[in-house]
Amino acid sequence: MAPKKKGGGKGAKGGGDDSGSGESKAQGPKGGGSAVKVRHILCEKHGKAMEAMEKLRSGQRFSEVASQYSEDKARQGGDLGWMSRGSMVGPFQDAAFALPVSSMDKPVYTDPPVKTKFGYHIIMVEGRK
Repeated sequence: MAPKKKGGGKGAKGGGDDSGSGESKAQGPKGGGSAVKVRHILCEKHGKAMEAMEKLRSGQRFSEVASQYSEDKARQGGDLGWMSRGSMVGPFQDAAFALPVSSMDKPVYTDPPVKTKFGYHIIMVEGRK
């Protein structure tokens, strides 16, 4: 399963004509980069994940829902920190690198939750490098 490539390949210099310096917008397009700053909400049961999803849809902050619903050690708002490509379980990694960068104020998260061997994850990405 090779990851889908978007754009330039391995070169450090982006081939984009429309950006002046590739530095400031390194996290720009979804799918790129070698690491993501990720948060998640992990629920063992699908029903509980869907409850958490409803809370998010109603406008509750991602970190609050994570503290309330997540069943893993990242309970402090669901923050997993920076994770590099290759260090995550397959479906989680695919979803994380497919998401655009978003913020706690306007989160963009996986909908529906992503199923892995650990349970159901609602994932959001806060940064990319």
